[in-house]
Amino acid sequence: MLLLILFAVLAVAGAIGTVRIVWTDGYRRIPTDRTRLP
Repeated sequence: MLLLILFAVLAVAGAIGTVRIVWTDGYRRIPTDRTRLP
């Protein structure tokens, strides 16, 4: 049970990390959208 929870946490962290990398990459690539993003 504990291993399952740990795996889920790692999967969520990996997904968030991937989304963050993609988001920052697009954020850097499109400077015109910077005012629209938080």
